[in-house]
Order: sequence, then C-alpha cells, then structure tokens
Amino acid sequence: MNLKEYQWVKENREALLNFCGELKPEDFSRKLDGFGFQSVRETLLHMAECYIAWIGSFILLKTKKPITPKENVVNLSLDDIKSRFEQADLFVSELLDMTVDRLNKPIVRKIPWRNHNEEISITPMKLLVHTITHEYHHKGQIVAMARQMGYIPPNTDVLGTED
Repeated sequence: MNLKEYQWVKENREALLNFCGELKPEDFSRKLDGFGFQSVRETLLHMAECYIAWIGSFILLKTKKPITPKENVVNLSLDDIKSRFEQADLFVSELLDMTVDRLNKPIVRKIPWRNHNEEISITPMKLLVHTITHEYHHKGQIVAMARQMGYIPPNTDVLGTED
C-alpha cells in the first residue's frame, strides 16, 4: 500500500461524503434499525474514528481519546466528520512514510482508549488494512441506509477511480 493506492480510498470516500451532503438533515441523523450504528452520521463518524483510534492512537501515539463521547455525537455536522477524516488522512500519510520493516513489525501495547490492561500484538500494516476494509464495510451500510430512505447513491467503488 502506498499513498497513490490510498488516494483511491479517499476518492471513494469523497464521493460518499458529497452524496451524504445531499441528504436532508433529518435523513443524515435518522435512526434506522438493522445497522450497528443506526444513522448515517454515526456510521461516518465511526469510520473516521477507526482510523484515528488504530493509526493515530495505537500506532502513532498521537491521542489517548480518539472516540467522541456518545452524548456529543448529536452535535456533529458533516463538516465536523470531514475534519475527522482529514485528521485520519494525515495519520495514514505519516504511517505510509514508515519503512516496510517498521510497517510489518508487530507493536505490542495496550489499547490506549480502553480501560483494560490487556496488551495486543499487531503490525501497522495489518491495522491499515483493517481500517480500510472497515471503512468499506460501513460505506456499504450507508449506501443501504440511503436506499432504504429512497435515495439513489452514486458509485463509490474503487473501480470508479482513475489510475
């Protein structure tokens, strides 16, 4: 994985975020049954914070509190979430500046934002792949939510990006 390949992820995300900007405000925050995070807003925030947590907090040790408290989520706008993705992109850029050896060397430490003492061992590259596949999983959920609300989402597949 390199910055060019990650650019494809960002292009797909931009298409999704632009589409989410077209949702009615009440649909952006509408609670829908059958999804882990029940609104488009909550799901987008969760996607961004996965990067911030695993890359920014666990790998780079840039923050100990990468997760927005639940009571504050209702106050977040799409622009707030876009800012979190911008922060996530900075963390990914910093991660991709690491040497291949460092990307594939396991990190053994406690998860900084959790209150238990258990250590995990995982490589930065595996966490990067996790955050990207996690984003695409939830992107599909957002598209499904939008369809349930009567919207026609755009193509957000990596095959739609330019080489």
